[in-house]
Amino acid sequence: MKIEILGTGCTKCKKLFDNAVEAVRLAGIQADIAKVEDIQKIIALGVMITPAIAVDGEVKSAGKALSVDEIKKMISQ
Repeated sequence: MKIEILGTGCTKCKKLFDNAVEAVRLAGIQADIAKVEDIQKIIALGVMITPAIAVDGEVKSAGKALSVDEIKKMISQ
């Protein structure tokens, strides 16, 4: 599983990254977690508001920093 945190480095983007790391740990799954800060790559994924999270190339949420529980539920499906 590949999880990408899309954002330019704002506080909410950092929080979403931290929450994703914790959610993966709690879920006990293997995942590569990466930050994507290149605005061109973010736009190419169709994201116009950050922070956003993509799982395996599919944007799952944009515009808010999801909680650990929300991310855990998302990646466990």
